[in-house]
Amino acid sequence: MTNSYEKIMKRTEWFREDRFGMFIHWGLYAIPGRGEWVKTTERMTNEEYSQYFDAFNPVDYDPKAWAKAAKAAGMKYVVLTAKHHDGFCLFDSQYTDYKSTNTQSGRDLVREYVDAIRAEGLKVGLYFTLIDWYHQDYPKYNDLHHPMRGNEAYKDEVIDFDNYLNYMHNQVEELVTNYGKLDILWFDFSYEQMTGEKWRAEELMAMVRQHQPDVVIDNRLETSGEAFGSIVSDQPSNYSGDFFSPEQLLPPEGITNSKGQPIPWELCITMNNNWGYNPRDKDYKSSKTLIRKLVECVSKNGNMLLNVGPDAKGVINEESMAILSDFSRWMNKNSESIYGCGKSSLLPKPEWGYYTQKGNTLYAHIFDQPIGPLAVAGLKKDQIRRASMLHDGSEVKVADAWTTKAFDSVTYLELGGVSHFTYPLPDAVNTVIKIELND
Repeated sequence: MTNSYEKIMKRTEWFREDRFGMFIHWGLYAIPGRGEWVKTTERMTNEEYSQYFDAFNPVDYDPKAWAKAAKAAGMKYVVLTAKHHDGFCLFDSQYTDYKSTNTQSGRDLVREYVDAIRAEGLKVGLYFTLIDWYHQDYPKYNDLHHPMRGNEAYKDEVIDFDNYLNYMHNQVEELVTNYGKLDILWFDFSYEQMTGEKWRAEELMAMVRQHQPDVVIDNRLETSGEAFGSIVSDQPSNYSGDFFSPEQLLPPEGITNSKGQPIPWELCITMNNNWGYNPRDKDYKSSKTLIRKLVECVSKNGNMLLNVGPDAKGVINEESMAILSDFSRWMNKNSESIYGCGKSSLLPKPEWGYYTQKGNTLYAHIFDQPIGPLAVAGLKKDQIRRASMLHDGSEVKVADAWTTKAFDSVTYLELGGVSHFTYPLPDAVNTVIKIELND
């Protein structure tokens, strides 16, 4: 039996309601501070990389602080890298010594994380990579990404890939059985011939669903950010996942399957240009850009998963916290236009911003300052029951100005006391008008 569209939509009900989450990339790679792929970009051997295992001691790790920051920013779920490609585990796996409990910290960092996230009433997500650059039986010489790719010392190496798969499956089973109910399991990622049944994906997914039947899973057992996988087909595979996961690129339109039905999707995006901590990367996107991209995602029936990369001590840096604080200020006033909202069924994208919609309520997200009143083309005056500024509830009147008489078929909304005057937008980042429609 395939992973039917109905099953996908049922499992993702809460996911499509919540819309906004935090991604946390954190591990040994925070110590060199050159990104989470540093082991392979610098072709490090296990022995060379072991210095970071020996040094790992996040004395300021406080997942309660992470959870509070996520909640304050309006995020509803959090996804932590339980294991990244370097093979290091933030959890107390019985199948390896390469784990946080064997470092100076001596702590099961995943255990503390899931407890802290749940305590704040947030949904719990864990990221787990299918790739492992530490395990002796993972392909090396001919692999696209392994640190030892092309290294002649590994050209004729004989490995037991089934042994690796048993190991990987066992670790996934630990995560889905030892940490209570998981809301998201975020696999990463398939590439070249390393896809689908190469991972024994049918077996893996059956095991996960046995223990966590309701967990929401991404589509990366079949692909990575550059492809859709079978989730968009007539018959998604059992391991197609529940949502499409574009990375660092916002789709031009919402995602639909071959029947034209909307497919859940989630943009994962960094604040700067690195997932893992990199103190030299100061190319942060502005809060304005990121808030607007969240709105754009929702307007296309999508979610946004915004990343932070804590430092080696376990602290989210000031630049990231400042962005989260800006989200907090905006979401405190405007989250109603995000949660439970999606693409407008009534109106196309306007020139001045975006619409989101929930039931009989439209939310006009105004990015560009209009001259005079705001045109809401396509909406008739008698369709509007009430319009108001979302941030303070103040009335927004349908404009009736001499300047609009030539365009009588277009509905205009008054942004101030005189229809034909131009007033500064209350929020230069994104001013939202709530438009309640007649039944």
